[in-house]
Amino acid sequence: MNSTAVRSVGTPSTRLFGLLAIVCMTWVVVGGLFFTPADLNQGESVRIMYVHVPTAWVAYLAFIVTGVASAMFMFGKRHSLGFDRVAGASAEVGLMFMAITLISGSLWGRLTWGTFWEWDPRLTTTAFLFVTYLGYMAVRGLGGSPQQRARRSAVVAMLAVLEIPLVHFSVVMWRSLHQRASVLSTDGDIKMDGLMLTTLFVGVIGFTCTFAWLVSHRQRVMAMRDILLATQLDSALNERIAEGSQS
Repeated sequence: MNSTAVRSVGTPSTRLFGLLAIVCMTWVVVGGLFFTPADLNQGESVRIMYVHVPTAWVAYLAFIVTGVASAMFMFGKRHSLGFDRVAGASAEVGLMFMAITLISGSLWGRLTWGTFWEWDPRLTTTAFLFVTYLGYMAVRGLGGSPQQRARRSAVVAMLAVLEIPLVHFSVVMWRSLHQRASVLSTDGDIKMDGLMLTTLFVGVIGFTCTFAWLVSHRQRVMAMRDILLATQLDSALNERIAEGSQS
């Protein structure tokens, strides 16, 4: 029984995502620490970029997936709870990566600006986005049936995802200490050493694979939990019916 349960946890796709994540993360750690050059202005602190930038990207991706899956639940013909589980799992993983983004950004700010935190437009909007999705998770935790949970959380998710463009373009819309994009800049000029850029892209791929691996497993756990709750409810109803017939 245990061996069957263990075998059922992984699938070929999740194993592939896991393997790619390990390979890419190894590249990022070795390349980012030992082979990429230091920045002319920021020095060795620029190495935080190989964690900070990919985790920010994955957090954006996770929240977009949450919004899209929520819309598919709301407007799909079957209102499948599978979309809701993907939305919830993606939001959970996105919050984890956003927390890493905020922590690594604070460390980078301390080394670059001399302070862990400034009420800068990018930092403030990112923190607000993080709090918004904490609220989304709180809404998911309210009582009610799985369908009720899915409907109310879907509304929040579709509104919350609209914050992402505000966060991303905050450095353009307002005066900000935070540097503008070095890769996806508006003028199309990539202001980065080739090895640094390669390591950064490998990090993005690695963290994205980690995201896919985590969401795949988490939504499966959520599906098993919903099945268990439904089974327990059916058992309780059957017991009450049996008690009523005996009396």
